[in-house]
Amino acid sequence: MPYPPSGIDLGFIYIRFYGIIIVLGALAATWLASREAKRSGQNPEIAWDLMPWALIGGIIGARLWHVFTPTASNVAAGLTTQYYLTHPLDILNIPKGGLGIPGGVIGGFLAVWIYTRKYKIPLGVWTDAVAPGLLLAQAIGRWGNFFNQEVYGSPTNLPWKLFIEPGYRLFEYQSVEYYHPLFLYEALLNVLGMGVILWVGRKFVDRLKQWDLFLLYLVIYPTIRFFLEFLRLDTSPVGSININQTIMAGVAVVAMVVLVVRHWRKSE
Repeated sequence: MPYPPSGIDLGFIYIRFYGIIIVLGALAATWLASREAKRSGQNPEIAWDLMPWALIGGIIGARLWHVFTPTASNVAAGLTTQYYLTHPLDILNIPKGGLGIPGGVIGGFLAVWIYTRKYKIPLGVWTDAVAPGLLLAQAIGRWGNFFNQEVYGSPTNLPWKLFIEPGYRLFEYQSVEYYHPLFLYEALLNVLGMGVILWVGRKFVDRLKQWDLFLLYLVIYPTIRFFLEFLRLDTSPVGSININQTIMAGVAVVAMVVLVVRHWRKSE
């Protein structure tokens, strides 16, 4: 069965499904953030004003994360951090490289911080409103990896195995046809994580403090990413460690400790 195309060729321009899906994810996240903001007594229209800031900041951050933590296959192809620093225009060529979600979260957060300071609105309220939408956007965005035939896991013969065309396989796996659909696992777990945050936000509304839901996001997503990295073939190594997996573990632990401490102090 042929693989679906990666985009639409209009002759004068090639529109990649990856870009379309990222925009759809941003729109869905903004819609959900506007509903959560309204529930918290905030003006939901601010979410739509925030969207271009967060989207631009997120893309910049995601691209820079990829540049400074290239995958092993990119390093083998010569697309190292040193390469990008000596060929800065290629940093703008996203189809040639990729995006890293951790950097996207950091870049988006900085953009939201700048916006909230500029217009003097509470940052903590908005990070909490955006938290479930982040997971929704990431769940939708992962389907862009399907069209790009990337973010697949180790070889498998399970019924839901994913076929990868030879041109998209790692060199040492050229003879292997089927892999774990890692992008799908993450998408499904992100939707589940979104549901957890929405449930906590309603079930414990009287006990929550500002930043709690965002901290919960910083526990849920890094935990998902940490465990899925064990299945990932094309990791981002720094020396002998998987830098993405290591950072995700650290973020999840720190966020959990902060959550526990701030509520333990409250109960005391």
